[in-house]
Formats: sequence, C-alpha cells, structure tokens
Amino acid sequence: MNDTTDLAVAQKVLAAQPFSNLLGARLVAFAEGEATLELDVRDDLRQQNGYVHGGVLAYAADNTLTFAAGTVVGPRLLTAGFTIDYLRPADGTTLRAHARVVRAGRSRVVCRCDVTAVDAEGVETLCAVAQGTIAVPEAPREA
Repeated sequence: MNDTTDLAVAQKVLAAQPFSNLLGARLVAFAEGEATLELDVRDDLRQQNGYVHGGVLAYAADNTLTFAAGTVVGPRLLTAGFTIDYLRPADGTTLRAHARVVRAGRSRVVCRCDVTAVDAEGVETLCAVAQGTIAVPEAPREA
C-alpha cells in the first residue's frame, strides 16, 4: 500500500490536528476515494436541546471530505468550501462521517459525505449530507 492510501499514515495526520484531538475524532477507514471518521458522542458536544451540536456535524463532514480527497491527490489539501444540509437531529453513542470522491481534478476534488448517528445497538440514522470542494494548492516556488 502506498502513503496516499495508508490508514496508519492518515491517522498520524489526524493525530497532529489539536482540534480533532479535542473532539476525540478517529479515522477508521481510509481507502482509494473514500474515508470514514468517527467520534464518540459526549454531553459536552451537545446543544441546549440535547442533540449533537451542528458545528460538530460540520467539523466531521469537513474533515472527512478532505481526508477522502487526500486518498486520490495526497496530503497537501485545503477545504475550498462545503455545504451541509441537516436532515434530522443527531443523537446516539457515535457520530460517523463517510465521504467519497465524486471527481478529482489537478487543482480541485469534489466529494460527498453522509453523517450518521449510531445508537447503542449499531443502528445508523442519517443526520446530514455535505458536498465539498477540496483545493490542491500549488507547491511553493523556490526562490
């Protein structure tokens, strides 16, 4: 397996992100054209009505979109933009985001992501869908 689709290498990249560590995110799948990120639902990730905060769902979508893009173009990436539609409140024990590449070009990669809440019995409920464009920045020029 090469570094572009090596789960252990991708997990090290995630571990280097302080905010991801704060949330307790973990990359559980990383293969050609797709990635899956999970995090345990905790009370401090909920909003006032008891559901997982929308910002947590947006984080999961954003990061997973970028990891999916990284499976086809490598690690030098930045989110150019994404949209998210919240379909229903997220509750359960685990939040799971699964993204896949729709189209990869030289400078942009378009991906889609489904964000689901998983309950204690393992039943998944689709809570949000996102689509994003991931930019592949030009390498810095030598002076």
